[in-house]
Amino acid sequence: MEITRVNGIIISEKPYKESSKLLNIITKEYGIIGVIAKGSKRLKSNLRSISTKLTYAEFQINYKEGKLSTLICADIINPLFNIKNDLLKVSFASYMIDLASQVIKENNNSVIYDLLVSSILKIEEGFDSELICNILELKYLSYLGISPNFDSCSVCASSKVLTLSVEKGGFVCKEHHTNEKIVDKKTLKIIRLLYYADIDKITKLDVKPNIKKEIDEYISEYYDTFSGLYMKTKEFLNNIKYTYI
Repeated sequence: MEITRVNGIIISEKPYKESSKLLNIITKEYGIIGVIAKGSKRLKSNLRSISTKLTYAEFQINYKEGKLSTLICADIINPLFNIKNDLLKVSFASYMIDLASQVIKENNNSVIYDLLVSSILKIEEGFDSELICNILELKYLSYLGISPNFDSCSVCASSKVLTLSVEKGGFVCKEHHTNEKIVDKKTLKIIRLLYYADIDKITKLDVKPNIKKEIDEYISEYYDTFSGLYMKTKEFLNNIKYTYI
């Protein structure tokens, strides 16, 4: 039996027969793979603690391309305790994983995985979950082929921009503004900074609530308009986040 090492995060788990589990793992090397964790439901199983959702580890598996692989063991990279102990953070992480899974189906690029891991680790460190999630959403737009223009007016390329437009695909100037909501000038600056930010190099995120709200609303509407994606995790997140934020 040839053992393969893969870096990944368990994105779902479900019972299989009496004592085992079927896992879906999002990996850097192979995208999303199905893995059986034999006997992992048993109390004394070595696989019990490493076969749960949101486990981030280096997994050793008997890999079978296009078929169900078998989990041998795993070395935890980060236990993600801060996320797992906070319902809101779990909700954000679940949505981000769901989003990454959908994006990988459209464009199986290893950078999609790297961006996801970087984002989850920033939330684990204590950075603003909503802003980190927004950054990831912005980063994934290019992999979905629907990148907005946050450099100039999306219609005429003027550098003198007034607000954001979903329909026009990014910034718009005064001349090409129609019925779009006028957002705060800081919103224009910050959404561009988030769009181009290197997630790994972020050391501070301090954005006022009204700016965060405008950014989040724009991104959500942009995805609804252009992505064609629907995720129950997003719906659940929307239902609970304003209780916490």
